[in-house]
Amino acid sequence: MTADPETLSPTAAKAEMKLLAASLNAANTAYHRADTPEISDAKYDAMKARLQALEAAHPDLSDPNSPTQSVGAPPAEGFTKIRHRVPMLSLSNAFTDEDVADFADQIRRFLSLGDETVALTAEPKIDGVSLALRYEWGKLVEAATRGDGAEGENVTANARTISDVPHQLDGDVPEVFEVRGEVYMANADFAAMNEDQVAKGEKVYANPRNFAAGSLRQLDPSITASRPLKFFAYAWGDVSALPAETQSGVVAAFADWGLPTNPLMQRFEDLDALLAHYRSIEGQRSSLGYDIDGVVYKVDRLDWQGRLGFRSNNPRWAIAHKFPAELASTILEGIDIQVGRTGALSPVARLAPVTVGGVVVSNATLHNEDYIDGVDANGAPIREGGRLMIGDTVRIYRAGDVIPKVTEIDTTKPRGTVPFLFPEICPACDAPAVRDPGEAVRRCTIGFACPAQAVEQLKHFVSRGAMDIDGLGAKQIEAFHADGLITEPADIFTLRTRLDAGQIDLFRRDAKGRPTNQKSVDNLLDAIDACRKPELARFIFALGIRHVGETTAGLFARQFTSWQGFSSAMTAAGNDPEARDQVVDIDGVGEVMADAVIAFFADEGSIAAMERLMGEVAPVDAEAQSTDSPVAGKTVVFTGTLEQMSRAEAKAKAESLGAKVSGSVSTKTDLLVAGPGAGSKLKKATDLEIETLTEEEWLALIG
Repeated sequence: MTADPETLSPTAAKAEMKLLAASLNAANTAYHRADTPEISDAKYDAMKARLQALEAAHPDLSDPNSPTQSVGAPPAEGFTKIRHRVPMLSLSNAFTDEDVADFADQIRRFLSLGDETVALTAEPKIDGVSLALRYEWGKLVEAATRGDGAEGENVTANARTISDVPHQLDGDVPEVFEVRGEVYMANADFAAMNEDQVAKGEKVYANPRNFAAGSLRQLDPSITASRPLKFFAYAWGDVSALPAETQSGVVAAFADWGLPTNPLMQRFEDLDALLAHYRSIEGQRSSLGYDIDGVVYKVDRLDWQGRLGFRSNNPRWAIAHKFPAELASTILEGIDIQVGRTGALSPVARLAPVTVGGVVVSNATLHNEDYIDGVDANGAPIREGGRLMIGDTVRIYRAGDVIPKVTEIDTTKPRGTVPFLFPEICPACDAPAVRDPGEAVRRCTIGFACPAQAVEQLKHFVSRGAMDIDGLGAKQIEAFHADGLITEPADIFTLRTRLDAGQIDLFRRDAKGRPTNQKSVDNLLDAIDACRKPELARFIFALGIRHVGETTAGLFARQFTSWQGFSSAMTAAGNDPEARDQVVDIDGVGEVMADAVIAFFADEGSIAAMERLMGEVAPVDAEAQSTDSPVAGKTVVFTGTLEQMSRAEAKAKAESLGAKVSGSVSTKTDLLVAGPGAGSKLKKATDLEIETLTEEEWLALIG
């Protein structure tokens, strides 16, 4: 049994959170971009739920770039790209009836509704691929995949070949309306396609979802046209007007316009009836004719959806109630150790290949050496059977986008006899691998002098969320590092000037070592040059500072606006306690993250590498906050009891208007919003002569 997150020490929790995040990120790319998931949806959901529980129990350790805060994976190459005017976000998950009840309670608390009824819609969660259809005056003009949530692939020509997608909507349609839904393939059609593949002596496809995703993303639309794809509409993005004031009303309008909607969608005001509908849909799962993996609930009132708003990667007003996980048993054949960019030694189970949820699985995360030993951070047993042995029969489950997890040992089968001895030296560089007191993770001790860490850091630096250097991927980084062409980020930008005749021959290879032509070399060098002026947030994220994800990097960029401002503040924080406190007080940062960033700017090796890098790049200052809002760019602190909205809603609203919300009062505070019961913060604000507003005055200010 997995240890209760509340009982884990900060170091143990931090180690497990990192391992979960790494596995989830790898799976996201496999599922959303390569269309080749390695584990089942249920397994993925369980790992994500565990990470969310750890983050809730240890908020100071939370990484804003956690997979719990991200959506999908970057768009693939080969298509032009479309920027979503309204981001295409994922949904948070529920796994139990209690989770659903908590969801309803959180809505009431956020909106301060008391016992007022919250009506929810419920509809099957289609296991397909998301598609956004933009209609102007009722005519289909554009179609895009989800991509990374902010930017997707332009698949307009392909979408037009899907019979369920109307080219012209019927009736009185708003001037602009972006319909969102799911492309899928019926099980019978999928079986027929595979039978045809067998008859032709060609490979068969893994499952309908993968086949649908691959079919939609064909560069040749005629191939898409030959595939029997279907579509359900259930949501919307950018619109000029809405045809109703409720979720159910808008979906009803979809049907009137000629869009296919799911007949199992219903509206409920009673939680028991809602859950009964969930179980009814689960009971029909095998007879629906298409794959589903849960039921989606949404707040029906659109004005409440607007007030609830969004977290960084999902709406507060919707949740996916997932079906239980699928388990499989297989043999643990061995354990490998992988070294990450922060030096963590991560054990990975090598398994006898087994099919789980239609996907062949041969690897699974083992988290850390305690997990192998079958104990939690306090030494308490976490599963029956105790320590994992090579040769054990183990149960695993998989979930959509991530590496699978070993859940337990099958003690009814003969036990393995070979113990695994966790290494005390780094397998990549032979340096000591130390496990600090209270830590769950063992780490290599020599930093980026370790080739494995250096390579992983370089991969991160060029990745899409970071510098996004087109054509310079993980395989190229590995090859160029092995050849000695790139050993640190600055080397990437000096390639053009230092490649001699011998080196250019090494450089003229693709990720598989095959020769490439001069045009390919020139294209890559041009792509590198095009990244010499990165956005500040991207650049901060690209540095790979521990605990600093994309969201936090964006927060730092907005807070300090320039590289000089950011680096100077972090350097000062290493020497001045007051400057450190100002970093800690940034809402969303906290002690752990602040100390990680400060340590980065105090490390001599990091400083030297940074100086070399800054000789090659010039990060672009972050744009100033919009002046449309009277609180844009201001630092706001809320204290006391708010009576017209919850604290969470007040904070979300302030941030949506461009304000910076802090948890403490300092000389940097611009406004204090004080409700009844305000205490020490109000006194300090008064002493510092900071402008103080009542809740009513605050609401009047922001309109």
